[in-house]
Amino acid sequence: QVQLVESGGGLVQSGGSLRVSCAVSGFTFTTFAMSWHRQAPGKERELVAGITSSGHSRNYADSVKGRFTISRDNVKNTVYLQMNSLKPEDTALYYCKAFDARRDMAYWGKGTLVTVSS
Repeated sequence: QVQLVESGGGLVQSGGSLRVSCAVSGFTFTTFAMSWHRQAPGKERELVAGITSSGHSRNYADSVKGRFTISRDNVKNTVYLQMNSLKPEDTALYYCKAFDARRDMAYWGKGTLVTVSS
């Protein structure tokens, strides 16, 4: 059974830091690229950061470059998003996604809520 379980969300003050995690099971983690997405109230879901299956390459949305860092632990089957210098506009439900482009397969977690107060 495929599972992606996000955790680590919460309430933090503007300028603070938070790390969210996504633990996966039910598929071969090391063959999937991983990404974090977020959706704020009334807005579309957007890509925040991505990392290749090997972890050697990463990409970020312009809005989070220099503040957020995506990483993965291929032993623990977990992907992380370290968020620093948080802003109120970072408030959103954060989702992790696993995808394998060659086999056209994708899985989503249910999200963890991050709220940044001003």
